[in-house]
Amino acid sequence: MKTYCLEVSGDFACFTRPEMKVERVSYDVMTPSSARAVFESILWKPSIRWHIDKIEVLKPIRWISIRRNEVGAVISVRNAQEAMNKGTGQLGLNIEDERQQRAGLFLRDVTYRIHAHFELQLNAGENNTAAKFMDMFERRAEKGQCVNQPYLGCREFACNFRLVDTSLEQSKQNELKPMERRDLGFEVPRDLGWMLYDMDYCNAADPQPRFFRATLENGILNVPAWDSQEVRG
Repeated sequence: MKTYCLEVSGDFACFTRPEMKVERVSYDVMTPSSARAVFESILWKPSIRWHIDKIEVLKPIRWISIRRNEVGAVISVRNAQEAMNKGTGQLGLNIEDERQQRAGLFLRDVTYRIHAHFELQLNAGENNTAAKFMDMFERRAEKGQCVNQPYLGCREFACNFRLVDTSLEQSKQNELKPMERRDLGFEVPRDLGWMLYDMDYCNAADPQPRFFRATLENGILNVPAWDSQEVRG
């Protein structure tokens, strides 16, 4: 299957570590699930599933601490059920009453290159071919079209994207050579610890997170296959 490369960039990013309960703290690098969401924002179909192969970090890892307002509550499920049964009810949420100020440790001035491919699902059907979806994705990505605005971890951190032709090495694509990567501080492999890979929806009623041991080598995060032994629940 053909591999595609998207270059994404933004002023801020936050790929939240799940072990942090209240304050948002980002992983050092974009997670595979966030990268998958970028591809799905351009082309999502029930017949295909995107798989991330690797993520290249094109700028030094920089941090910024920001305090911001968040809503500290959600609409009650019970109230929603009662409103559905009665046909009337109050489902509004007063933001002023539920507003909370929280600190966050985010990434700033980020640029990544995401390499990914898709595979057809078993229920794709005869009319849904790989060539069909490849043409759709290439056409949409080249024109900058998307179903929803791609973002870097949090929806308020929208990002720009462009399709990169990886076959045009040492051309106008500004490919980074290993020597240039050393200037970004990636000369020594960096152990990023256990990183969220994605959610496992085999049991739709109780989805479970799956993790892998992430290592940044020469500015590149290689992502193992979903069914490999490196990915653990």
